[in-house]
Amino acid sequence: MVLERFSLTSACSSLRVLPVRIGEWLVVLVAFAWQGAWPVPDVNEPYYLGKAVHFWNPQWCPRDDFFATGDAHEVFYLTFGWLSLFLPLPVLAWTGRVLTWALLAAGWCFLGRCLGIRGWTLVLSAILFAAFQERMAMAGEWVIGGVEAKGFAYAVVLFGLGMLAAGQWTASLILLGLATAFHVLVGGWSLVALFVAWLMNGRQPHWKMLLPAVLIAGVLALPGVIPSLALTWNVPPEILREAHRIYTFERLAHHLVPGCFRPEDATRFLILTGLYLGASFLWQSTEAWQRIHRFVLGSLVIALYGWMLAWTVTIWPEFAAAALRYYWFRLSDVAVPLGAALWIGMVASNRIAVPGPFRAALVTLGTVGCVFHLSSYVPVRTQATLPRTEWTDVMWSTWQSGQTAIMWSIWQEDPIARREFRQWREVCQWISANTPADARFLTPLTKSTFKWYAGRSEVVTWKEIPQDAASIVAWWAKLKDIYLINDPIRGEWWARNATDLGEARLSDLAQKYQFEYILTQRTPPLNFEPVFCRPDNDYVIYRVGPTKTE
Repeated sequence: MVLERFSLTSACSSLRVLPVRIGEWLVVLVAFAWQGAWPVPDVNEPYYLGKAVHFWNPQWCPRDDFFATGDAHEVFYLTFGWLSLFLPLPVLAWTGRVLTWALLAAGWCFLGRCLGIRGWTLVLSAILFAAFQERMAMAGEWVIGGVEAKGFAYAVVLFGLGMLAAGQWTASLILLGLATAFHVLVGGWSLVALFVAWLMNGRQPHWKMLLPAVLIAGVLALPGVIPSLALTWNVPPEILREAHRIYTFERLAHHLVPGCFRPEDATRFLILTGLYLGASFLWQSTEAWQRIHRFVLGSLVIALYGWMLAWTVTIWPEFAAAALRYYWFRLSDVAVPLGAALWIGMVASNRIAVPGPFRAALVTLGTVGCVFHLSSYVPVRTQATLPRTEWTDVMWSTWQSGQTAIMWSIWQEDPIARREFRQWREVCQWISANTPADARFLTPLTKSTFKWYAGRSEVVTWKEIPQDAASIVAWWAKLKDIYLINDPIRGEWWARNATDLGEARLSDLAQKYQFEYILTQRTPPLNFEPVFCRPDNDYVIYRVGPTKTE
């Protein structure tokens, strides 16, 4: 009878709190969606969703070289990409976004409750995390945005950290192993940070107790680890060295090499890190919080090693290129904002004892910060805006500096970007309706959405760097062969459009790379057959050869 009464009481209690928990989750979900709901496609969505579509339907853009390169995210393609068989790309993107945000919100709520953060303080901490992570990341890592594999991986990491806070080391290990399957670097670095936290915890629990969980985590991680390792298998050493150099120094230095980080980004991150470490040192909390804090410290240990490796860039560049390609600063860009937001949430929940006036001031500042962060999105959520794939450098720099009003005035006062976007979509839609499905195009160097809108193969773009070593070297050689101009007066410079290359070179390139169409600017005109040329559109399509099906 006692057990029956206990079970009934527990069930009734769970039913009473369920609406509250659902409400918390919904509010956090809305906050995350408010931040991440950019027009499709977002920056990386053509890259990852294009790969996912081609994975399930190889006849989509069948002659695109990027889609033929090695894959590192098979788990993402298998678990989510199959929806592309039934959903068009924009719907696929929104479906993936909502699913990712819902999982991230659920993971945050679970983690917060494991630390004793509930109600409005849980929502406060979630919005602060979103704000800190968006505005104070050093290496450009992001969590809330478009759909790709790492969004699902970070959601699993949040659940794993909740288990860590609850003292369930085995469950935490297993979940981080699952995160590694989705994204080898997100989950892999999280496992390393968990190991550092375990060392700081006095190597408790004993390693023998954790061994079964380690084995399970390793097995779960294999679908992410093996494809990543295969990207460099059977590659000659000279090709491997060149691939590392291209990847680290030529294409992704802004994420990988500290000397290439924006100074203002590094400054904001260091300020947040210093404040967080100082506050955590002065005011201690529960053992549950200490476990999360040690995980954050683990992420900083990883970043510190990355900084030390960066010292070798000038004295041993080959080693630096090989070592820095592993995104040493990715986890700290997420973990420090996470730790800072949770610490404030625990102060607001009276889980960390601080002086009353300090608590009141901190909660007030946190609330004001949340209002500022959410309100900064009002101009770009209440009116039609461009996808971030079409942003200019000026738009990016003003947004990252938090100057939303300035960015919006750029759109309003200078409609060039809007007109160019309309024209780009118009020409891509014409291509989709009027060219063979197996047609292959030479497109502008920096455009990343051609396949998204046109659904046709293209030769090469700056955005679509492959993952496997051999393809990276081939991609870079192709970029330089087509777009790099050696001018005796101006020196080397990158041509953004085919009009800079001249008819003779374009004819040779068409033979070499087997493309039938050129999509470029209308002026100056080229001596090829135009198949799309309208006075109200700055783009033109030239035909330079028959398609494979003709």
